[in-house]
Amino acid sequence: MPKPVIKLTSFGYLHLPHDTEGRPVPPQADRIEDVRDRLRDPAAARDILDLDGLDARVQDVVRNTPGALELIANLADYADLPAGPRHIAIGCAGGKHRACGLTELLAHALRDRGREIEVEHLHRHLPRVLTTAPEQEPTR
Repeated sequence: MPKPVIKLTSFGYLHLPHDTEGRPVPPQADRIEDVRDRLRDPAAARDILDLDGLDARVQDVVRNTPGALELIANLADYADLPAGPRHIAIGCAGGKHRACGLTELLAHALRDRGREIEVEHLHRHLPRVLTTAPEQEPTR
């Protein structure tokens, strides 16, 4: 019996709608991975500022960020469990670099394991978020 398709969604917390208490409402998913505090923002590398996570240079920066390979392996193992997720959403501040790049890397890892993957990037096309405020507290 074939394993179900896994949907992967990247998003940016700063682009999400908010609930009545002002908290961002992430997409519905079996697992939401907030990487704002887990992975360094690759947008600090000036040569990739105007690129997004579909670009190999952005993916290389994300891949080489401390903790990224472990996170990808953890999510891939989780997705392979018999009762694993059908939908994983990965969010960062703007959804253009970390979340998008990590989602693409995870999709590649899962395809290498023989899984069928559907990928959606909610905010990749939006301009880079420019803010001097610290990133918001993660929603859980």
